[in-house]
Amino acid sequence: MATPPVAPCCHRCGAPLAADRPSRRDACAACGSDVRACRNCGFFAPGLHGDCREPAAERVVDKERANFCEFFAFAAVDAPPRGREENAGARDALEALFRKP
Repeated sequence: MATPPVAPCCHRCGAPLAADRPSRRDACAACGSDVRACRNCGFFAPGLHGDCREPAAERVVDKERANFCEFFAFAAVDAPPRGREENAGARDALEALFRKP
């Protein structure tokens, strides 16, 4: 049996966000970061041109700040995003693997 999708989560702290279309001024109640930002968008794709899957979208420089992109839509998630602490642990393990004795 498939699990229902989890509500959109903040890109910075992982707190659940309201699933409605956010305005440019909306902020996460837990950490205060901007909600309508590229990092919360389903089109956000680091490594692609402009870090976006939508070819008609205008380039946004700061992906963590609110913007006026008309293509914004929350990313469809099945689980809350990983925190930066987990990424740091993985990076430390990788660096330890290649560290010279």
